[in-house]
Amino acid sequence: MNIQDFDYHLPQGLIAQKPADKRDASRLLVVHRDTGALEHRHFYDVLEYLSPGDCLVLNDSRVLPARLLGTKEGTGAKIEFLLIKRIEGDVWETMVKPGKRLKPGDWVGFSPDFRAEILDYGPDGTRLAKFHYQGIFMERLEELGNMPLPPYIQRESQQEDKARYQTVYCREDGSVAAPTAGLHFTEELLKCAQEKGIEIAYVTLHVGIGTFRPVKCENIEDHQMHFEEYHITRENAEKINRVKAAGGRIVSVGTTSTRTLESAAIMGPGRYVIEEGAGSTGIFIYPGYEFKMVDALITNFHLPKSTLLMLISALYDREKILEIYDTAVKESYRFFSYGDAMLIL
Repeated sequence: MNIQDFDYHLPQGLIAQKPADKRDASRLLVVHRDTGALEHRHFYDVLEYLSPGDCLVLNDSRVLPARLLGTKEGTGAKIEFLLIKRIEGDVWETMVKPGKRLKPGDWVGFSPDFRAEILDYGPDGTRLAKFHYQGIFMERLEELGNMPLPPYIQRESQQEDKARYQTVYCREDGSVAAPTAGLHFTEELLKCAQEKGIEIAYVTLHVGIGTFRPVKCENIEDHQMHFEEYHITRENAEKINRVKAAGGRIVSVGTTSTRTLESAAIMGPGRYVIEEGAGSTGIFIYPGYEFKMVDALITNFHLPKSTLLMLISALYDREKILEIYDTAVKESYRFFSYGDAMLIL
């Protein structure tokens, strides 16, 4: 398939620059795959479409305040770090701007007692940096770091973003971008789901920098995904498998949960089951893919030509998805990370 098959026109004014006043006050476009019908609702209505015995699967990865602003020691040049992942101990793979200014042996200071030494070049123009600091690293990062808002949010991150660019159920440190479909959930909404008899299961996939990288191949099948780490506990795997065996729907919250579930699915006795444990996935889901575990999906509206748009086009029909996006544009839905949501049933 050609990359142009996943293009659509999006006015700049529909790209959400800040979150909704309340998480669950975002709009919700409900897509019924069996009839093609669309409904325009709000996210607080989402439980009307779920039944007792269904299972919501959420990604509990926590976004690191991974953007650090410092100066190159010796020259005073301004340097920006974006931490991608911990390699070992205090060594991190890091995106740096401007990249040409930093070579092995250079030092960058972020405060008098929080500094980084460039050890080596990493893949794709990154650097391996070792941090030297006083105190506990994650506490210092919370103090000095900024939330890594995606580039289409054209403002500096603010204190509010440390709460709002994070799900209410995040637990496991490790992402450099939020699993944004989950941003709409409130603690009250999750409690109501449980009271209705809807199971809630958690998986962990740490969202990497690949989420910001565009597809550059004309033929999408030539695109290589970046690998991301995931983990599913025994308790959560058993819960998901129990619901699936009983005929309940697996309702994936976001493309990251979807990629985790589909990566962890193995053939069991007569059907696919989720395998517990840790893994690394570079799964690329696009039209033609047959889903093993996911029955329904809650997701935001995605960038043109993105792997995320390709994933939802695999769950439904590419042409119909583009028609739905055209409707969303005409109805002035808000797009991308801080935007509105879609429920594909």
